[in-house]
Amino acid sequence: MRPDRAPHAGEPFEHVAVPYGSDEGFLDLAVPRIRQALADGRRVLAATRPELLALLAEALGGDYERVDGRDSGSWYTHPQRTLATCHDYAHGRRTLIVGEPVWAGRSQIETREWVRYESVINSALAGLHATALCFYDLRTAPEGVMRHAPMTHPLLFGPNGATPSPHYVRPDELVLNGDDTPLPEPTGPVRAVRFTAQRLRDLRYTVADYAHAAGMDGELVTALVLSVSEIAANSIEHGAGHGLVRIWRSDSGVICEISDSGGPLEDPLPGYIPPEPESLRGYGLWISRQLCDLVELRSADGMLRVRLHMRLR
Repeated sequence: MRPDRAPHAGEPFEHVAVPYGSDEGFLDLAVPRIRQALADGRRVLAATRPELLALLAEALGGDYERVDGRDSGSWYTHPQRTLATCHDYAHGRRTLIVGEPVWAGRSQIETREWVRYESVINSALAGLHATALCFYDLRTAPEGVMRHAPMTHPLLFGPNGATPSPHYVRPDELVLNGDDTPLPEPTGPVRAVRFTAQRLRDLRYTVADYAHAAGMDGELVTALVLSVSEIAANSIEHGAGHGLVRIWRSDSGVICEISDSGGPLEDPLPGYIPPEPESLRGYGLWISRQLCDLVELRSADGMLRVRLHMRLR
């Protein structure tokens, strides 16, 4: 279920890691590049902390009216949705993105997914006429995040400007801590349901009933049911033709795991890259990654397991 993606025409996407150590350092690096992008007729998005947006507005003066300023707290809320938004934002436009993801308060798993976002965006925006300057505040960015920046960015900004990163790893080859470890088994009661093409409707009712009983908000129930149904349908069409769904409570919500013996996926970045509108394939995992809080995949001994996490609210 690899999405059918048509190649984009245009200049290669440029993705640059830009470390800075002070608010003044941020302005020294960002302002001239924003001015140049505006002079070149580019669309400019600045997604960072409100206090830095205010400093940008003061430094740019009237030019700031042509900058699309966004609070990073609302822009960087969900890695897969932000990835899709960045793709749509830059598609068909000459674009400069000045961004700074939020790292404070993230759990280990959340931080890992945002590091992965920084990697996958190289494939998601490949070929688009866009430049993304990813700012890293050396005063607050976690050590692990800074360690991965040279791996997830093809270019690093230093004294001589943007230069190729010698440590860059392609998105389909990047392995983060925890990617290869087995998924932990549930510790509480588990509801197990086997499914086939003829039992998909019953599966949807079972998932909905379980989520409602757990206290999940109605819209999230619908999103979880759709996600489970899409993955199960993919297992039927492209996998073994049948499978098993296990459902259980987590500390903050509900987890659904869909497994089948159809073997591993062919796509090295399953569900991360948005399918082209005319594509008839590749939507199952894409939809699930957009709707769920976290999607985990493991393939071992001929068994594929897709685990969907959804908070109650």
